[in-house]
Amino acid sequence: MSARHPIIAITGSSGACTTSVMRTFEQIFRREGVNAAFVEGDSFHRYDRAEMRERMLEEAARGNHNFSHFGPEANLFEELEALYRDYGAGGEGRTRKYLHNDEEAAPFGQKTGTFTPWEQLPAGTDLLFYEGLHGAVVTDRVNVARHVDLLIGVVPVLNLEWIQKLHRDRAARGYSTEAVTDTILRRMPDYVRYIIPQFEHTHINFQRVPIVDTSNPFIARQIPTPDESILVIRFADPRGIDFSYLLSMLHDSYMSRANTLVAPGGKMDLAMQLIFTPMIWRLMERRKQALAR
Repeated sequence: MSARHPIIAITGSSGACTTSVMRTFEQIFRREGVNAAFVEGDSFHRYDRAEMRERMLEEAARGNHNFSHFGPEANLFEELEALYRDYGAGGEGRTRKYLHNDEEAAPFGQKTGTFTPWEQLPAGTDLLFYEGLHGAVVTDRVNVARHVDLLIGVVPVLNLEWIQKLHRDRAARGYSTEAVTDTILRRMPDYVRYIIPQFEHTHINFQRVPIVDTSNPFIARQIPTPDESILVIRFADPRGIDFSYLLSMLHDSYMSRANTLVAPGGKMDLAMQLIFTPMIWRLMERRKQALAR
C-alpha cells in the first residue's frame, strides 16, 4: 500500500458487471478532478485469442479440460503484482491493452483479440485503478491483494452471474448457449480456486441478489433488472462508516448485520457514489500530505 501512489482495484468474475462499476468510478474521478491510470485485467492474460484457442486444444489433448482464463497458467500474475509494486513505489508501471472487438482494434490497426505493445503508464497520475478478474489474487507465488489501498469485490449470486454472462456472450460475441455453458463448466475448478478466495481480501463487497426466479439460468429470457434485485453491501471493517447517513440516503435500505447494508438494487450507483466518494477524498488527502513531507 502507498500513501503517495494509491491503488484501487475492482475484482469480479466474468459476467459480474465490473465494467459497469468502473463507469461509476470514472464519474467520481471526473467530478473530483482525480487523474487515474486505468488498467484492465484482460491486459494481463498470457495468450491472445488465437493463442488461447490453440493452447486449450493442446491441454484438452493432454486430458486437461479445465484450462481457463481464471487460472495462473493463462495469466501473468507476476507481472500484475510487479505493476502494483512499481506503481506504489514511484507512480510508474508497465501495461498494455487487450483489444476485445473491432471498435477497440481499429485505432491500433490490429486484429481483434490481440494485445497492444507493452508501454509505460502515463506520468503524473494520482492513483491506479484496476478492473478485472484478479485484482486480489493470492497464490503460493504472488500476493496481489496486499498492494491495494481500496479493494472492492463485485459478486452477483452465481445464477445471476451466469445469466449475465450468457446474455453478454450470446449478444455481443455471437456464442451459442452450449458454447457458453461449456466455458462455465471448464472454468469451474479455477473459479473455486482463484476467483472466490479473493473476496476474503476485499474491503467492500457488492452482491446483487435477484428477487425473481433464476433457478435455471440457462433458459432465462432476460437479465433481472436492478429493480428486480436487492443489493447486499458488506464492509470488512465497519469502523468509520456512517451507516446512519447511508440509511437516510438509500431509502428502503436496512442493516442485516453489523457490517452489512441491504439496499434496493436500483440504488447501486448511488450507493457507490455515497460510499466511495469520501474514501477517495481520504486517499487524495493522504497523498497530498505524503507528497508535502
